[in-house]
Formats: sequence, C-alpha cells, structure tokens
Amino acid sequence: MDTKGIENMLNVLRSTAAQATGKPAESSAAAASGGPDFAQVLKGSIDKVNETQQSATKMAEQMVAGDTSKNLHEVMIALQTASVSFQEMVQVRNKLVSAYQDVMNIQV
Repeated sequence: MDTKGIENMLNVLRSTAAQATGKPAESSAAAASGGPDFAQVLKGSIDKVNETQQSATKMAEQMVAGDTSKNLHEVMIALQTASVSFQEMVQVRNKLVSAYQDVMNIQV
C-alpha cells in the first residue's frame, strides 16, 4: 500500500478537524491548492488491495489446478502480501472511523 496516500488522508483529516475546532491548519492551504482528492486516494488504495488479493487468489487456484509456472514459495508470498495489505487497510479504516467519531463528538 502506498504510504504517501495514507499521509495525504491523514492531512485531510487533520485539516478538517482543525477547521471544526476553529484553529488554523498548516496543511489546509495544501489541501485547498489542488491536492489529491481524499475519495480518489481512498478508492485507489482499496482498488490496489483488491487487485493484490485477486492476483494471489488466482495464483493459488492455478497452483491447485496443477500449473507449475509458479512455485509454492511465490504463491505463499503473494498470499501473505495480500493478507498483510488487507490487514493494513482494515487498520486504516479503523483509524478513519475513530477520527470521524472524534469529529462528530466535538462540541459546537
């Protein structure tokens, strides 16, 4: 997963939280100057995780079917990579939900 995309998402969340509290945010100028769209970064990350999982599943199915073009080590590494990327995406989702709940609990 691209860590640059995660940093961009965190910057957007920080600027939104700063705007909600009325404090100036140092990264809000970067977000307003045409930075990457949060939804596009999030969708791109999810698509990449999905692609990794589909690729690993396809490799495993080919291995089970008797295709010897890939050895067992490559298949296992692909499956572990897909698992780790999915776990990472779950953790990012949990942080986003937590940040959303924190913003929603701010007293106006």
